[in-house]
Amino acid sequence: MHVAVIGASNKPERYAYQAVKLLREKGHTVFPIHPRIEEIEGLRVYPKITDIPEKIDTVTLYVGAIASAGMAQDILNCRPRRIIFNPGAENDHLEKQAKEAGIQTVRGCTLVMLKTGQF
Repeated sequence: MHVAVIGASNKPERYAYQAVKLLREKGHTVFPIHPRIEEIEGLRVYPKITDIPEKIDTVTLYVGAIASAGMAQDILNCRPRRIIFNPGAENDHLEKQAKEAGIQTVRGCTLVMLKTGQF
């Protein structure tokens, strides 16, 4: 599965870093997204979701509503199958837009979902 991690981090204590690492361990193809980081765990980091050359199945958000609002149109234009709003990344407007576009939305923790087989 191709997964975009928006708000990816290169700091091991951050959940966004742990998500990148665990997604890879579980066999997913991970595309970290952050405008100022070039590499995480040996993976190229993309400045924007529109820079990813592959079709994205899942977008998992690790940024707040203000940040995700600024990239909402790019996220929606990528037409992922689903968007995961991790705790603290909830964005009611983006969630509504995604549902209207036929994109599944999940309010949940990517790490918990991966560790419990619900991803």
